[in-house]
Amino acid sequence: MKLDDRLLKYKEKMESTMLALEKDLSSIRTGRANPAILENIKVEAYNNIVPINQVASISVLDPRTLSVNVWDKSVVKATADAIRDCGMNFNPQVEGQNIRLTLVPLTQDRRNELCKAASKLAESYRITLRNIRHDALDYIKNLEKLKEINEDIKKKLNDDIQDLLNQFNTNVDKKVKAKQDTILEI
Repeated sequence: MKLDDRLLKYKEKMESTMLALEKDLSSIRTGRANPAILENIKVEAYNNIVPINQVASISVLDPRTLSVNVWDKSVVKATADAIRDCGMNFNPQVEGQNIRLTLVPLTQDRRNELCKAASKLAESYRITLRNIRHDALDYIKNLEKLKEINEDIKKKLNDDIQDLLNQFNTNVDKKVKAKQDTILEI
């Protein structure tokens, strides 16, 4: 679909919304070890609160184990505490400047909760996409008021932005379904 140049900024906003959704979905735990599940953890270091990736590197040792290599010895305890207190039921094992996280297998109830969380996340991003569409429709309406476009062009632009929203909503559904399938894998 060739989108009118006047609507490209709204398409770009929708694309950046999709990138944010992908990032948020990657932080939802699945049955496998994934460094992205630690991305949102903040560590108190150097009299500041910083993301974990600014004090350590995270790697996958095996499908159930993550290794967090803290660069500065003085931050190891704060990093382990932040991981323990993040609400994901991790029990970090400190070994010098390395922190080992063994992921316990997910119960079926926990898998279902994570699937619901992914669905809620998807709905919040659908709302964001609808708000972007609403902004675009207001912009189109304003163009008509200023006599820059006629009724036919307004209708075409409205249809284009609706088609764009439908494409992005379909993409949201696909990404969430893929994430839920990964969560439910045993």
